[in-house]
Amino acid sequence: MRVVIVEDNSTNLAVLCGIVRRMEGVQCIGFADPLEALADLKARPCDLAIVDFLMPGLNGLELIRAMRAIERHRHVPIVMITADADRALRLDAIAQGATDFLAKPVDPIELRSRVANLLALRAAQNALAERADTLAEEVARATAHLQRREEEIVHRLARAIEFRDNETSEHVARVATISRIIAEEMQQDDAFVRVLALAAPLHDVGKIGVPDAILNKPGRLDPDERAVMQQHAVIGAEILADGDSDLVRMAAAVAANHHERWDGKGYPRGLSKLEIPLSARITAIADVFDALCSVRSYKPAWPVEVAHQEILRGSGSHFDPECVAAFDRAWPRIVALFDQTLDAVA
Repeated sequence: MRVVIVEDNSTNLAVLCGIVRRMEGVQCIGFADPLEALADLKARPCDLAIVDFLMPGLNGLELIRAMRAIERHRHVPIVMITADADRALRLDAIAQGATDFLAKPVDPIELRSRVANLLALRAAQNALAERADTLAEEVARATAHLQRREEEIVHRLARAIEFRDNETSEHVARVATISRIIAEEMQQDDAFVRVLALAAPLHDVGKIGVPDAILNKPGRLDPDERAVMQQHAVIGAEILADGDSDLVRMAAAVAANHHERWDGKGYPRGLSKLEIPLSARITAIADVFDALCSVRSYKPAWPVEVAHQEILRGSGSHFDPECVAAFDRAWPRIVALFDQTLDAVA
């Protein structure tokens, strides 16, 4: 372990270093100049520092204060060499971060005992820090594994919805991506963006409970059929209700509310403005936009620029104006998704 001794008296420094160097497993470096010692401490860590008080350029208190300002030395044991009677100085040294004291003249036996005890303390600190790092790595690996499992389940459920609804995987993937892009443009935190990108593909999970004759009907639905179709928001909320994870809770909010409108004229509950969860307000734009750009049994695909203008027209009525503004700012990123899709088909 590395011990740094700072003592401007060269004779005292040689004696102190000689005693410490004879201890097993210890590397001792001595400095007569406290400024040189501080430069070394900034460049390399130590496990124990022993500093005198009266030194030119930088006294012991100032050196201790400077050491404690270095993150790697925030908890390193520091011993100050003082006169026994100087109680005020010791109190000041404790306030600056001194761990222990040695009285002048330094007794060799006491020095070895203090060094041995404090290095044992430092070794325990290092072991705890290493254990904490190991545990953090294990938690990170376990979290990443759970996230991968969570993502796999979501993707498989989204695929099941696609088969049921005759929609393409590109639609579900684009809704997820557009939702993520809008959330990023709104400067939502990374956790929200990640969970939304996973929750958005489940917005139509409730269509599992809609009869085939209505779900796959060629052409437009009549009013009674439309009322049944609109129940998919309620069914989706029921399927995903009472979840424990952030993902399932957000997916439930998206499934239940992605057909609500900013002006309160949506369904199933007629919520308006901030009553509608942000995740659903974002997904609503992504879902409508991609639906407009996709072929349906009752309509051809709209040109992306026309669909873009339709979303802008819906600001403040159908959609949250802030979400629409974010969608518009991110338009180059969004339109590129459709360029990539066309390239893949070609």
